[in-house]
Amino acid sequence: MFQALMRRLTKLLLWLIALSVLLVLVFRWVPPPFTALMVERKIESWVQNDSIDLQRTWRPWKELPDHLKMAVIAAEDQKFASHWGFDLEAIRAAFAHNERGGSLRGASTLSQQVAKNLFLWSGRSWVRKGLEVWFTGLIELLWPKQRILEVYLNSVEWGSGIFGAEAAARHHFGVGAPYLSVQQASQLAAVLPNPRAWSAGRPGPHVRNRAAWIRRQISQLGGSHYLNDMRPGLF
Repeated sequence: MFQALMRRLTKLLLWLIALSVLLVLVFRWVPPPFTALMVERKIESWVQNDSIDLQRTWRPWKELPDHLKMAVIAAEDQKFASHWGFDLEAIRAAFAHNERGGSLRGASTLSQQVAKNLFLWSGRSWVRKGLEVWFTGLIELLWPKQRILEVYLNSVEWGSGIFGAEAAARHHFGVGAPYLSVQQASQLAAVLPNPRAWSAGRPGPHVRNRAAWIRRQISQLGGSHYLNDMRPGLF
């Protein structure tokens, strides 16, 4: 009986692994219709009896401005072009900081954030972290860097019910994503650590200072030339 149970569990695990690989492969070309985070936010609003309308419109890579791409790289993951999903140096620094106590510091790359937002739930647990590592590895293996950044920019949360660059640009600045200025793009990137508390359209001193820092970082990274160095996919 125990052996039969183990065989069934093994088959189930293999099916789940195959399904996860298939999903990542499909989303290599097909825009994800929604993300796990969007579903989570919708359920939260129902539980709190405060229903929200989720806003999201997909913009392909060529319609997303380079200065927005560079702004989120400068703000969130400056080694994005060269790493394979994990910034080990940042992870060690975050671990050392958290060991000393105080506010928790994360070290998630853009690839990890895509894996978490697209497939997983919020919160901190070893199970979720393990699944995040798995999906991050699949994404890095099966997608080019361009696709990872494209999905990120079309899926990241930029306010209550606001997902993706197009919805964020229209909500905060009244323009489409292709028409964002450099300053507007940097302000959007500046609020990413806390997009439901900070406003890109009405930035406070902290957001303005962070946006200015991001613009300096873009220049130091080489501007849009940085995008030419991103690793292509396997196919």
